[in-house]
Amino acid sequence: MRVGHAEVAGAGALSGTTVVLAPEGGAVAAVDVRGGGPGTRETDALDPRNLVQRVDAVVLTGGSAYGLDAASGVMAWLEERGRGVRVGAGPTEVVPVVPAAALFDLGRGGDWRARPDATTGRAAVEAAAATGPGEPVTEGGVGAGTGAVAGQLKGGIGTASVRLASGVTVAALVAVNAAGSVVDPRTGALFGEYGVAEAPPHPPAEVHAAAMRRLAREREAMEAAGGGVPPFNTTIAVVATDADLTRAQAQKLAGTAHDGLARAVRPVHLLTDGDTVFTLATGRVPVPPEGPAAVNEILAAGADVLARAIVKAVRAARGVEGPGGRLLSYTELYGGSGEGPDSGART
Repeated sequence: MRVGHAEVAGAGALSGTTVVLAPEGGAVAAVDVRGGGPGTRETDALDPRNLVQRVDAVVLTGGSAYGLDAASGVMAWLEERGRGVRVGAGPTEVVPVVPAAALFDLGRGGDWRARPDATTGRAAVEAAAATGPGEPVTEGGVGAGTGAVAGQLKGGIGTASVRLASGVTVAALVAVNAAGSVVDPRTGALFGEYGVAEAPPHPPAEVHAAAMRRLAREREAMEAAGGGVPPFNTTIAVVATDADLTRAQAQKLAGTAHDGLARAVRPVHLLTDGDTVFTLATGRVPVPPEGPAAVNEILAAGADVLARAIVKAVRAARGVEGPGGRLLSYTELYGGSGEGPDSGART
């Protein structure tokens, strides 16, 4: 898998697009949409009962429903290379199926009409194609995460991956733009860092108290200026694996990955968000034949890596100036380098 980002240019713009590009031949794909206000494209094609078996790219984009136009640029790029569902004898007689999901960031840079379009999508897929094997994925306020927020904080792009004992790799890429909070209001710890056995280290009480006061002041200032962040959000993600999953198993992985979203963001799956998780499976590593347990390990890993990716997105984000004031980042409030334990999932 290769990942590329592109941002909308110009004054007043704070939006962008991220493309996950599958290897030649595509990948088995699935999707699970749980938000009440989704902005999506070509998700019906991924139903295991339907015709399309593999896709070549998935688009995550800002711009709400307008931003779905970014997928048109990716579709054109794939058509030029003869990649897609073959519908004729000629080498370019294909119809690329490009599933996409959009998050709400309209007007966050000041210009309501500054949103991704087909040129943004083309720039993002070209950036993905230009990456080399094993390159880290850029995280933070890039691509679809450019104008993202996480509750009252700046959101962004995050990635994480794990290699299982079976040899299967499971990875997640997420654009965190949540209406819910990513921070435990009692401690200042990120929800996604809570493990099974114990709570994570959290900021000193006085640091957390100061952060809460600063957030309250910023919120009051933005509201007084007529700004603020409307409660139309959406966290969108791709969970990818090299396991040889069936379409039904890929569908299940997309669903269980939402458990990681629910661990790291509270609340989730609201009427005013469009929380969506895609799955891509390249099929390069056989799934061990010992029964459901082998697939269960992959399903559990999908939730784990998505929760970790959300934490990394929030830690990598940097504060930005919006039309009503400043969107603060977690690291501005609580300190730290903004880096997680690794710099990004490998492409």
